Amino acid sequence: MAQYVYSLSGIRLDDSKKYLIETRLADLLQETGSASYNELYFKVRSDPTKALQRKMVDAMTIKETSFFRDSSPFELLQHKILPDLIDKRNQSKFGAAPVPIRIWSAACSTGQEIYSIAITLKELLIDLKGYNIRLLGTDISDAAVAHASRGIYNKIEIERGLTPDKINKYFTKIGDTWKVHDEIRAMATFSTLNLMASFAGIGKFDIVFCRNVAIYFTEADKIAVFNKIATAMEHDGYLVIGSTESLSGLCPQFDSKRYLRSVFYQLKD
Repeated sequence: MAQYVYSLSGIRLDDSKKYLIETRLADLLQETGSASYNELYFKVRSDPTKALQRKMVDAMTIKETSFFRDSSPFELLQHKILPDLIDKRNQSKFGAAPVPIRIWSAACSTGQEIYSIAITLKELLIDLKGYNIRLLGTDISDAAVAHASRGIYNKIEIERGLTPDKINKYFTKIGDTWKVHDEIRAMATFSTLNLMASFAGIGKFDIVFCRNVAIYFTEADKIAVFNKIATAMEHDGYLVIGSTESLSGLCPQFDSKRYLRSVFYQLKD
């Protein structure tokens, strides 16, 4: 089962993580009426619709996220990356045309990261008319992407990382939930993407967030993923990864750079 999960998602589970399979797949075991995980494995493998496979991936992927998680990457975005990027784009060939800003959240989970990015853009730029903004959120989990696309969060989700003024400014209360305002929601698109698969057709990005997902990959898979991300970045683009992650010794095409408490990466010239 661990090998099958790895083949689907790139998540490596050694013997010490056996309990994760047992706990996260318990509901699917019951739903399918399987008497054992061995039986569940064969049911998932033999399902021609792939529905059970998608449910397994949804169950096994980690969806730990929050708005403005770790805060420092968003301070980096607001005070360093976006101003530098806009200055460079204003000095280039765009002239009076809207300045393109293309940002990819490569493991967006249930959408909090991409909406945090959208809010940061809105607060920094105020009037977005002079910019051609494209925000893309992708995740391997269909359920997570659907949640992100709806842009509706419960009390626990909405209070994790958001101040009351931001909640009031960018969300509308609907019953016991909060819905992101249409202006913010319209800035983002979402799709399902397995980072182990091809990135063909995804386009080029000025900024890529890929935080706290590669920690579950083998070293070889980390190298493969970040090599592919490099091909999806503009030559002067920015890569932001998790605070406990590093590309040193893995991907020599990236230079690490520091700003205040944060590290970001750019492609070497």
